[in-house]
Amino acid sequence: MRYLITLRVATQPEGPPPAELMEAIFKLGQQATESGALLDQSGLAPSSEGARVEVSGGRLAVTDGPFAEAKELISYALYEVRSKEEAVEWAGRFLKLHRDLWPGWEGQADVLRLFSPADLAPPGA
Repeated sequence: MRYLITLRVATQPEGPPPAELMEAIFKLGQQATESGALLDQSGLAPSSEGARVEVSGGRLAVTDGPFAEAKELISYALYEVRSKEEAVEWAGRFLKLHRDLWPGWEGQADVLRLFSPADLAPPGA
């Protein structure tokens, strides 16, 4: 099963992330890649560099960032794992690094299962 894990920051101390955190994130990424679980990951540019496209009332609208969300979406990771619990475990390991190595940082990870073609096939197909 594939899971998309997104990371949102609620509170971030001033300045760049500590070097120890970045090194630990790199090592965790290596472990996840070597295990075959991590398929892709990347940090995301601030929403001020993006746009939102929406449809409402039959009209298409485009709004340039930044967006007013309280928690900025800052990264994603794509995992191929056996279960939701395994995906949650990887997300938890990532968040624990932030908790332990960057005092004052607060955020959340959403763990979302991706549909496969079999999930979208018509019944009886």
